[in-house]
Amino acid sequence: MDQCDEDSVVLQSNDEQQEKEQQPCDQPVLSMGSQDQMQETTEGQKEDSGDEWDTDLETDIATDEGQSLRRAERYLQACRRTGAIPVSSFLHLKEADLNLNHYGLGPQGAKALATVLQTDDAVINLELEDNALQTEGAHYLMEMLARNVTIQSLNLSNNQLHLKGAEIISNMISDNYYIKYIKLSGNQFDDSAAKYFADALKGDYMVMELDLSHNKISVAGGEHLGRMLATNVGIEVLNLSWNHICKAGVVALSAGLKENSTLKQLQLSWNCFGHIKAESLGQALKQNRTLKLLDLSGNLIDDQVVTLLCQGLATNETLKVLKLSHNLLTNTGAVTLLKTIKNNMKSAVEELDISTVFVREDFVELLEEARQSRPALDVRYSVMSSVTRNLSALQTFLKFFEERNESVIDFFQALDEEETMTVSTSAFRKAVQAANVPLDQRQLEWLIRKFDKDCTAAILYRW
Repeated sequence: MDQCDEDSVVLQSNDEQQEKEQQPCDQPVLSMGSQDQMQETTEGQKEDSGDEWDTDLETDIATDEGQSLRRAERYLQACRRTGAIPVSSFLHLKEADLNLNHYGLGPQGAKALATVLQTDDAVINLELEDNALQTEGAHYLMEMLARNVTIQSLNLSNNQLHLKGAEIISNMISDNYYIKYIKLSGNQFDDSAAKYFADALKGDYMVMELDLSHNKISVAGGEHLGRMLATNVGIEVLNLSWNHICKAGVVALSAGLKENSTLKQLQLSWNCFGHIKAESLGQALKQNRTLKLLDLSGNLIDDQVVTLLCQGLATNETLKVLKLSHNLLTNTGAVTLLKTIKNNMKSAVEELDISTVFVREDFVELLEEARQSRPALDVRYSVMSSVTRNLSALQTFLKFFEERNESVIDFFQALDEEETMTVSTSAFRKAVQAANVPLDQRQLEWLIRKFDKDCTAAILYRW
């Protein structure tokens, strides 16, 4: 039997009062159902090397007398019993948000904290990231959550929880009806851990946000979580960034996305699933009607993959944010994306992050056109200084004649001796240079390409 099951502490009954008095005042008081059980437990404790958990949460300070103590006094008392070093921030806390991130609590510090919080009705958000809690500390906290009905948000990221910790937490998820937001980033969770969470969340309607980023979940884990999405009716945010989900894992997640009716944010950045498999995501976007944010940053996505994604974007009406930075996109893929969004009159896209793509003039011009009908469209991209100069060439050309009170039409008509409403590009080039219009060679050539879009070597100047 696991030590944490053997040593559960309960309030003392009257017939055990004499035995209780024989215990040291600062030690946990154990109550067993029989003398034989007491003897068995005592022998087990003697054999304990010190590596196992010594006791479950103290409950005797939660009696009527203990309830009268202020929270700080109860916490200090719990620290004395567990040997934990008190955290001063907790002593003065009154807000609903309890932030003890990066305090190095350790298992015993978690035990002292959990002992107090099991009867607390003030804390709603509990932040315990990076505290070396380990599996033992997670056990105490989950035992506390079995009694606490107020805490709704829990952050246990970076606490060395591993597979056993995943099992303990998933059991809590199955039984708890109050926790809505869980952050478990960076705990070395693998595919087996993902299965624990997937099983606990199948059909679940309470947990709204689950962060499993920066773990070791790969193909099988992605398959488990994908099947979970197909039946889950509560989760709205799923963060699987910085894992190793690829191939069949992405396909399974996409299949789950098709069936899911509640997910609003799916974060899959830095999973390196790359080519082809993104096609399944494009198909999922055709059917899904709830997803608002999709983060695919850092996944080796190229222009061809974007074309596959656009099959879904062409009809999708709900996605608002699409993140594709740190991929293999070029200006070609960026233009394909923007055209798809622009042409889908029912598209809800408000933010497009391709901030690592260096776009060309045609993209920037297309974006200006798109913003005429969608002024709030926010597109993050990179641009070379030469592109910026080229884009200013038309304004420089028009401003040159404006400052001289001359007509641009007159400039073209002077070159059109046969009155055909066209001017050869070579004649235009020579005339611009002769007039000393302040354009460098690249700007001039770009301006000619803009005027002569069909590459006919002639400029039609009907203005």
